[in-house]
Amino acid sequence: MVVQTLEIAIMFADLSGSTRLYEVLGDSAARARVARCVDMLCAVVAEFRGSTLKTIGDGIMCTFPTADAAVEAACAMQSRADDEATELTPSGPLALAIRVGLHVGPAIIEDGDAFGDAVNIAARMGALAKPGQIITTRETVARLSADLRQHTRFIDHAPVRGKRLTMDIHEILWQPEDVTMMSIPLARPACEVPRLHLRYRGTELMMDAERPVVVLGRSTTADVPVEEPLASRLHVRIEQRRGKYYLTDLSTNGTHVRSAGTQAFLRREEMLLGAQGEISLGRPFGDAPDEYIRFTTESPTKAGGPVIDEPDNR
Repeated sequence: MVVQTLEIAIMFADLSGSTRLYEVLGDSAARARVARCVDMLCAVVAEFRGSTLKTIGDGIMCTFPTADAAVEAACAMQSRADDEATELTPSGPLALAIRVGLHVGPAIIEDGDAFGDAVNIAARMGALAKPGQIITTRETVARLSADLRQHTRFIDHAPVRGKRLTMDIHEILWQPEDVTMMSIPLARPACEVPRLHLRYRGTELMMDAERPVVVLGRSTTADVPVEEPLASRLHVRIEQRRGKYYLTDLSTNGTHVRSAGTQAFLRREEMLLGAQGEISLGRPFGDAPDEYIRFTTESPTKAGGPVIDEPDNR
């Protein structure tokens, strides 16, 4: 018996929608369809130099030598599952979707199986994933190559069983509208990325290709510390992706955004920021206007410096 401890990427890939498939198609036809999908998953694992350790229900547990190989395999799984023909039934179209969770860390390899904390975390990522999603951890993202790291986004903090603190959860973007080809960098050249100017009281901060991510909140460690008592310590994250700026709420009380004459309220959600507007952390507009964060986007095509139009102070 050979026992090894290796740093590897552990993945759980699970089929979603199989229960409904059995109800509608019957046991034999549904089992054949599910088996075909599981075979596809195993084939992708082998293609990307991975090892399928076991099947678990309608899913698999597998390992890869690197984070890059695991992510590339996960994207291929989602793409091929998406290409599968939808089953037309009397109850309407039915399709199977894939949920994928993965994590990189040290694991004990024994008798063709993997054990340890990293395995438990990977399983938790799989449980957090929604159909069509690939979910992973900050530690995994940190081990990715620069090209692949561009196709990730932070989505939440989540508790993991056995862990005292929450973990940073990231999503791998694989869909065609998010990723044209994994081998082609999607980020625009630095000169083409617009700048986003953030202003809070006497503080001004500029985001661009060199500073693509900032966090706003009550913590003194935030990029823009605010004094709003209803704000969380780390309240919102703003990130630049492919020349656009997205705001993600991380808070308890939510975030109010006003732009182009419309208002939105976010709680653990994401939205695309417009050309200019205002952000209120935890408090509806109308109260404490001094606590608003104002933003303005400077087009990369503007010559002679930024042209900034101040939003109305309603």
